[in-house]
Amino acid sequence: MSNWVLGLTGGIGAGKTAVSNALADKGIVIVDADVIAKDVVAKGSPGLNAITNQFGADMLLPDGSLNRAKLRELIFADERAKTWLEQLLHPMIRSKILAQLNQAKGPYVVLSAPLLFENNLDALCDHTLLVDVPEHIQIARTAARDHVPTEQVKKIITAQMSRSEKQKRANTILNNDKSLTDMYNELELLHQNFVSIALNHSTSKPHS
Repeated sequence: MSNWVLGLTGGIGAGKTAVSNALADKGIVIVDADVIAKDVVAKGSPGLNAITNQFGADMLLPDGSLNRAKLRELIFADERAKTWLEQLLHPMIRSKILAQLNQAKGPYVVLSAPLLFENNLDALCDHTLLVDVPEHIQIARTAARDHVPTEQVKKIITAQMSRSEKQKRANTILNNDKSLTDMYNELELLHQNFVSIALNHSTSKPHS
């Protein structure tokens, strides 16, 4: 890996997207694992063709795109189907992530992934940044943003890696429980630090 990679993650409602957007505004390339995960099952893709070959054409919507609700329902009910799907998609996603990380230009590159630790994508990173807020703020923000009941948000949070475990695994934690201005100010300091570390990383590499 030629670039210095910052892994960016955070629980639902923590503000990872705001941080990612702010870094993009500073000219940092963002490799988004969620976007890649959608690309590998896009209409007409080898990933989607493999899914329909395995589970049948009823996995498709009338327009030929993936019926995500139907697939989700299947993998929740069938552990073998879930394992098969992971074995199909994870290598595809990882390959695309690596390609984009290597092609990125700039002082450093960000790998943004809500399941950074869960899917061991932190192994591709030189440093990890967790955007963190207390759980009650996660619940309030997500319920207001997505117009969903708080109980639904709590279930999503419970299904994710615990906040304390993420805190243990992260190299740096950005507390995002204050105003957006406070967050941007703290992020600017972190960004300058990351640029400095990445520069040292590139100059200290042996020349071939």
